[in-house]
Amino acid sequence: MNAQENIFLIGPMGAGKSTIGRQLAKQLRLEFHDSDHEIEARTGVDIPLIFELEGEAGFRKRESAMIDEMTQIKGIVLATGGGAILDPVNRDHLTSRGQVIYLHASVDQQLARTRRDRNRPLLQTADPRRRLEELMAVREPIYRETAYRVINTDGKRVREVVQEIMGLLKEG
Repeated sequence: MNAQENIFLIGPMGAGKSTIGRQLAKQLRLEFHDSDHEIEARTGVDIPLIFELEGEAGFRKRESAMIDEMTQIKGIVLATGGGAILDPVNRDHLTSRGQVIYLHASVDQQLARTRRDRNRPLLQTADPRRRLEELMAVREPIYRETAYRVINTDGKRVREVVQEIMGLLKEG
């Protein structure tokens, strides 16, 4: 893996894609982008409102357009939304335009990290654990199939995960 290539972070909500991505980009002296934040910046509204007004399908359409655009930029670290890999076109853009790293987090870790976050439309349910388990059952095989490498983030500090990724980059 070449440190000058694009690095795309995939994984479930609460895996640390944005936080880790920001620090990784700093270490590599690359630009950092977060597809969800880019969507919010362009639309002027938050993702829960997009879900409310357009439904998940409307959001996914916006997300696909953003991923297509962002993956064409050279020399970036991009944190994607947890469901971005559901679209085969997104997976193709990610795998053909950079190195994809899956940041794995257990359901327990996801719950701990997202428990108080009201900006997660898919978790606005009576049983967030069950919802996360359902999402992981569908998405886990796709994350693994799409990724170049898998890194477990459970119980690790941001710095540890960034160093692990840096090690992978040096290995090639």
